[in-house]
Amino acid sequence: MSIVADQLNSVLLKTARLIELCNALQEENDLLKLENQSVKNSLKDFSSKNAELEEKMRVLKLAKSIEGTSEKTLDIKQKINDFVREIDKCVTLLKK
Repeated sequence: MSIVADQLNSVLLKTARLIELCNALQEENDLLKLENQSVKNSLKDFSSKNAELEEKMRVLKLAKSIEGTSEKTLDIKQKINDFVREIDKCVTLLKK
């Protein structure tokens, strides 16, 4: 009868170890999920910032292509700068 009891104790010990391992793996999985979500959020932020910077670069290239000394060109540059500032304000408000 002691052989059966020893086998039962062995099964119980192995089961307890498996439960501990399962709990440890579950905790690690939860931490990895949080890290993954954080990385996704960072990527999303960087993507939006990249799009914003590309738009600014496009506007600056447009402004440089219009360069000149005439009064009309200066007026156009001022309007473009005003649009860029307005877009920046809108983006800032959207982020809040």
